[in-house]
Amino acid sequence: MTGPEEVPAPGLGAGDGPVGGAGRRRFLADAAARGLSVELVERQAARSLEEAAAILGITPADIVKSLVVKHKDGTFLFALVPGDRQISWRKLRQAVGVNKLSLPSADVALDATGYERGTITPLGSTTAWPVYADSTVAGRRISMGAGEHGYSAFVDADTLLAALGAVVADITDPMS
Repeated sequence: MTGPEEVPAPGLGAGDGPVGGAGRRRFLADAAARGLSVELVERQAARSLEEAAAILGITPADIVKSLVVKHKDGTFLFALVPGDRQISWRKLRQAVGVNKLSLPSADVALDATGYERGTITPLGSTTAWPVYADSTVAGRRISMGAGEHGYSAFVDADTLLAALGAVVADITDPMS
């Protein structure tokens, strides 16, 4: 396992994984195109979000899940949710201005983004869906999926949200 590496541009070379690191390269290329500085960290597999946080030396709240959410009309959006919180469907529907949203199956999420669950990120998605971020994400350094299993990316949340043109709103509740 390698340590953290500042990655201002795409391309890591060796060790790209079973699919050649295509998702990670898309992630890095999009980050570079948006002028985002990301710190890419290779890490061992984790069985839970809490275990991933422990491996990375952070709290679950510092891991931001990128969830793919489906509209009734067949389009999608990304919801950025801290690891210690869950989507409030009522609040998210209100923020989006619709009356029905749902989580798609893993294969539908893959088709919509080009990323497998556990690696999903708005950066490098095969379609640039709108991004809604919970207000608790702002003002911190976060970890998020980097487009490939075994990798996490650290980024300044405010810079990320601005680069994505994210709508920042109260869209979550504490885990119950």
